[in-house]
Amino acid sequence: MRYVTLVSLFVFSCMISGCDHLLTQAPDDGQVLDGPIDGLTSEQRRIFTRGDEFFGQAFTFETGLGPLFNQTSCQDCHVGDGRGHPSVNLTRFGMNIPGGGFDMLKEYGGPQLQDRSMPGYPPEVIPGIADAISVRGGPIVTGLGLIEAVPDEVIMSHVDEGDADGDGVSGKPNLIEAPDFLGFPAGPYAGKYLGRFGRKAGAINLLQQTVMAYREDMGITSDYMPQENFNPIVGGSGGDPVPNPEIPTSSIEDVVFYLQTLRPPPRRNEADSEVLHGEELFSEIQCGSCHIPSLQTAEHPISALSNKDVPLYSDMLLHDMGPDLADSFVEGEATGVEWRTTPLWGLGIVENVLGGTPFYLHDGRTSSLTEVISLHKGEADSSRTRFNALTPDEQSALIAFLKSL
Repeated sequence: MRYVTLVSLFVFSCMISGCDHLLTQAPDDGQVLDGPIDGLTSEQRRIFTRGDEFFGQAFTFETGLGPLFNQTSCQDCHVGDGRGHPSVNLTRFGMNIPGGGFDMLKEYGGPQLQDRSMPGYPPEVIPGIADAISVRGGPIVTGLGLIEAVPDEVIMSHVDEGDADGDGVSGKPNLIEAPDFLGFPAGPYAGKYLGRFGRKAGAINLLQQTVMAYREDMGITSDYMPQENFNPIVGGSGGDPVPNPEIPTSSIEDVVFYLQTLRPPPRRNEADSEVLHGEELFSEIQCGSCHIPSLQTAEHPISALSNKDVPLYSDMLLHDMGPDLADSFVEGEATGVEWRTTPLWGLGIVENVLGGTPFYLHDGRTSSLTEVISLHKGEADSSRTRFNALTPDEQSALIAFLKSL
């Protein structure tokens, strides 16, 4: 893994240079996100290592980067497999059609803004007609294989679009059409599939998410998406010197396997009395209505993912989060006020890969979990109100619980 390699090189260099006073221990295993899930075979660990290397590969213009792009590697947006710094946020744009409907503005380069480009090649700009601007940071990527391995029926069992139980929470699935490159038949939900990945659950599986990230974020083409991003300023696609496809299918598959087999974020201090009290309060004020503590996987081709508890603290459904978090951007069946419930696992160690400062919410706008809760309105309004009614000590206990995840 990249992390282990860097630590080993540092220790070796200090040994040969006599800088014993600089030697430090590697971070505790519970303080980092990078690492394979338990139970992989030796061959699977080799694939994991290859995928880790490709995930960290920085592309250049000579190896296919661009001509339009946002970042040069996967890890730019997911340092240490954690969430991205706000400085590398991505922007999506579109236009709400009067009377109903949403236009991704593909003829203007939408829905993702590629704001960087090769020298002498114009980057994209947001067109003036766009009225939906969605700024998003890269989420942590650990534990994604477990999320992918949760059966549809487990997630769908929590759907309550009409709020039949009257608790004010009405989660719904984002049902989307599979892109052609997946080669899927008509899906089980009126021809569509359940979305799981992305801030609004707009991707079905990790293959879709990975292929699109290579093309959209880095301008790296593959057999799945062999054409460069469309640039409205030049009236077409293309422009870099590398023939398409620019990355082999085997590399895509290794990265997908790597993402599937990254371990889930480890818990910390879970036996601490304040953390235990905070966990009770989390349940009492009904945060768990959306942030369901655990889901379960079924049998899976990767045995290490089979029949596992997945303590992600999410129902993987869409919820109306109110005006303060709205972006007006429609994605599949997700409206401009709806977001997929973000898994809370890893919340307490995300700062370790961000220079000591955490950045929360879909756009990293705050480093305060108290402010995060204050911005939860819509279906979360009652839980927010209950949190505000807690004593300062109780609020601190709940925050301590969140930071233990």
